Amino acid sequence: GTLTAKKLGARKAPWLWRLSNAMKFNYLRGWLAFHLVRPIASAFGLMTAIGALSIRVKRANGEWIDYGVVSYRVITNAGVTFLRDDFNNGAAKISNMNYHGLGTGNTAEAAGDTALVTESTTALNPDSTRATGTRSTPASNQFQSVGTLTFDAGASIVEHGLFSQAATGGGTLWDRSIFSVITMGSGDSLQSTYVLTLTAGG
Repeated sequence: GTLTAKKLGARKAPWLWRLSNAMKFNYLRGWLAFHLVRPIASAFGLMTAIGALSIRVKRANGEWIDYGVVSYRVITNAGVTFLRDDFNNGAAKISNMNYHGLGTGNTAEAAGDTALVTESTTALNPDSTRATGTRSTPASNQFQSVGTLTFDAGASIVEHGLFSQAATGGGTLWDRSIFSVITMGSGDSLQSTYVLTLTAGG
């Protein structure tokens, strides 16, 4: 007989999806902030903090789809206050910002956001439970959290948030991102990778 081998890897998201997402005004603003404004700010001695969200989807049949970086937006006022309170030795602990939520509300991100617009609850498995992230520091100035949520019902996912608690419907929202619709089915999983890049003033 004969034996054939095939290397399995994630395929890229459809180019129409990538184009649609890249044309979003807030995506373009975030991309420019990360790639242009951040280096300029550093040159002027200003510290910056920018989050970037990447997404990969595992379909129920085992196929992986890589959507790449889908958003560079937006650290919230509530998140900044939470960080300040931790510095001030309050009850807030910034290390709690490690829970990934997903939702279906496509209202544009704003610094004043305190929650996802329409967070997914019963479509998740388990219900009403955000993914606990796996933490790492991929670079000396970066914090990374990777969380995976599995679905047992269909959902049109367009928003992601990083929160301070696992249960949906509460906690402080550190960062909210929106992106073009990713359709999830029963048995599919979405892996979100959030990277916070801190640039010291130079």
